[in-house]
Amino acid sequence: MRVIRKYANRRLYDTQQSRYVTLEDLRRLIIEEEPFRVEDAKSGEDLTRTILLSIIIEQEQADSEAEVFSNDLLAQLIRVYDMSSPLPLSRYLEQGTQLMLEQQKRMQNQWKQAIRHTPMEFMREFAEENMRFWQKTLNQPNQPNQTDDDDTPDKSS
Repeated sequence: MRVIRKYANRRLYDTQQSRYVTLEDLRRLIIEEEPFRVEDAKSGEDLTRTILLSIIIEQEQADSEAEVFSNDLLAQLIRVYDMSSPLPLSRYLEQGTQLMLEQQKRMQNQWKQAIRHTPMEFMREFAEENMRFWQKTLNQPNQPNQTDDDDTPDKSS
């Protein structure tokens, strides 16, 4: 697992690549499914959640069209923290999000297959398959006659 150290000056240092990184660099690691841990440079305290939340905040502010957390949703999340026995919201959100991502990948794959198999593409593949069949058939010696010759008894015996 890649270790990122956060220094007092708020800079993030990637110990694997020996260079300073930005929140955008860490966002790319997340997209590439590269595991990492952010720790305080002095104490070693795990700061990963705080950094992940910072990445989400940055994304929410950068693109208002792709806003995931509405004001109402954020208010509801704050209310969950105030409940006497909080809901297992984390597990529910993780599983729901994972399911949504898997379904999105499956849908994208199905679209790729559907686009690949347009009627014209299907006809082209069908024609190529037929062409290969006939080329193979016409280039082979007459198989049945050879078999018939082998089945007839040798007259010289």
